Amino acid sequence: MPPKRVLDATAFFVDIPLSGELFTTPGVVGEIVDAESKWRFEALSAAGLVVMSPGTASLRAVREAARSTGDETVLSGADCEILALALETGAEIVSDDFAIHNVAHHLRIPVFPLQQRRAKRRTWKFRCPGCGRLAKGPGECPVCGSGLKRTLK
Repeated sequence: MPPKRVLDATAFFVDIPLSGELFTTPGVVGEIVDAESKWRFEALSAAGLVVMSPGTASLRAVREAARSTGDETVLSGADCEILALALETGAEIVSDDFAIHNVAHHLRIPVFPLQQRRAKRRTWKFRCPGCGRLAKGPGECPVCGSGLKRTLK
């Protein structure tokens, strides 16, 4: 049985052969702007690439997972879409984005990196550069008001 794969924009930016059942989302299609990537998208579409949107329940699960890993502030809408679509279809994600890898690991979604190494699972915390306090989420420090920075736990 051929593998199911959900493609991130990276899959259209590099010339690496891809096979199996291929999917992507409208958000990723919107990120494809240069001529070569558009040509690759058209070629994969002609070969059976399916563009579809994930459901709201899957998107909600992805956002909750991203919040718990600390990646919520660095994932784009398109990133959340491909994670949710992979969750729905049982497909692996083709991406080089480390934040996508991290949330995918948390959701037990397999990842196929194209040019980068596989990312290790991380849990991020947010530290205040002013007073050094740790916080659970992004924003301002509740003690001194400085902007929080993302850091490893």
